[in-house]
Amino acid sequence: MKKKIAIIGSGISGLSAAAYAAAEGHAVHVFEKNATPGGRARQFTTENGYTFDMGPSWYWMPDIIDNFFQDFGKQATDYFELISLDPQFEMVFSQENVSVPHDYSEMKTLFEHIEPGAGLRLDEFMSAAKYKYEVGMRDFVHKPCYSWFEFMSPKIASSALKLDLLSGFRNYVKKYFKDPKLISLMEFPVIFLGASPRKIPAMYSLMNYGGYALGTWYPKGGFYELVKAMKSVAEEQGAVFHFNQPVQAINCGSDAVSTLVINGVEHAFDAVIASSDYHHTETLLPPSLRNYDEKYWAGRTFAPSCLIYYLGFRQRIPNLKHHTLFFEHDLDAHIDSIYVDKAWPDKPLFYACSPSQTDNGVAPDGHENVFLLMPLAMGVSDDEATRERYLLDMIARLEKHTGATQLLDKIDYQKSYCVSDFMQDYNAYGGNAYGLANTLSQTAVWKPAIKNKKLKNLFYTGQLTVPGPGVPPSIISGKIVATEVNKLNIQSYEKAV
Repeated sequence: MKKKIAIIGSGISGLSAAAYAAAEGHAVHVFEKNATPGGRARQFTTENGYTFDMGPSWYWMPDIIDNFFQDFGKQATDYFELISLDPQFEMVFSQENVSVPHDYSEMKTLFEHIEPGAGLRLDEFMSAAKYKYEVGMRDFVHKPCYSWFEFMSPKIASSALKLDLLSGFRNYVKKYFKDPKLISLMEFPVIFLGASPRKIPAMYSLMNYGGYALGTWYPKGGFYELVKAMKSVAEEQGAVFHFNQPVQAINCGSDAVSTLVINGVEHAFDAVIASSDYHHTETLLPPSLRNYDEKYWAGRTFAPSCLIYYLGFRQRIPNLKHHTLFFEHDLDAHIDSIYVDKAWPDKPLFYACSPSQTDNGVAPDGHENVFLLMPLAMGVSDDEATRERYLLDMIARLEKHTGATQLLDKIDYQKSYCVSDFMQDYNAYGGNAYGLANTLSQTAVWKPAIKNKKLKNLFYTGQLTVPGPGVPPSIISGKIVATEVNKLNIQSYEKAV
């Protein structure tokens, strides 16, 4: 039976859910509190000619992203041009810089140069990572995770040991490599999962395969091209989008959501999918109807927040790659500042993205577009003076690396974004940027449930539920939830609605 479905939020998971639900013939309405779609993947332009992606910038796992478009008879490249980055990125260490090439044979040569024998061990590592990727991203992550019985298929059961669910990622990497630079290179991808490599299961070496082996890409025009494409697909299926429309309350009958209050007006729906922040969504419900209380959320391990600077320079910056990771300081010390001290770091690591190195359309001629990101503890005070202090540190290191001088004097656009902004724009719990960390105790069934336990027609999708943080997992999350909503028998809710 066809349903009238509300989707709260138009982040990646909301866009995905909208497309899949509308494709089933349901009347799908997406309500977004902000003026544009995309959630953390929004984009903005400046009066002086810069275009900035606000969040995601690493286009990894291209096959998973393309699967979304193929489900609707399309290809990602029907909507945007994908550019392969070579090098994929550069890592800056205290004594040496390492650029990771696109070509896998060149990557093997690089590893062998750094550590004799590491080239062959890279083959072994990637072979195991490919297996985890194929099982994990094609079987493991597509479950709604109501019960562990979902994982009792012969294929998953036979793969349990090879998936390395109970091994720590750091110790796993050290079985293959000894050189600190190679260890950092292999540990870096799991930072996207929001926890220390000491806490992440070794299964997530699949990230190395999804990134390094499948390549790092860039959609010409910016990552927002993916958002626009997904919105187009959803609209082609019949989904309708409503912007500047915050959901203020969720009204309920005896066992189901009855109406949403949107900009002060009540609207009735047969089912609701919340792509909004999970914790915030539940604050719109009476405490007795929430899946989790405040104590539960306080006990979760969240991925970090971050300090971001969007910078425009009225000159080109030499020797700068599209993606550059500044790892001159100790990774564990920075991670401890996030999870142990819960304070601003003394010697931070950071990431620089300069899409104008690849795409002339994101900055005026002769100018540079640079995005600086520094992982940060949730909930810290983020006044402008503190933000500026870290900007000065990052600019100094950028100058040292590239040989550019007096970059501060060359800035003709500057905007910062931090903890309080994530809270304001996305209702993000504690100002987190990436959702829940993918630790073992927060995997699969142990993640927040995709379905409300007391309201039969309220579902949750996105980075705080299954399968986890990141753009490809969020796409999958939207598909999982749309499938579950499609199974609903609307007749059982008629009295409540």
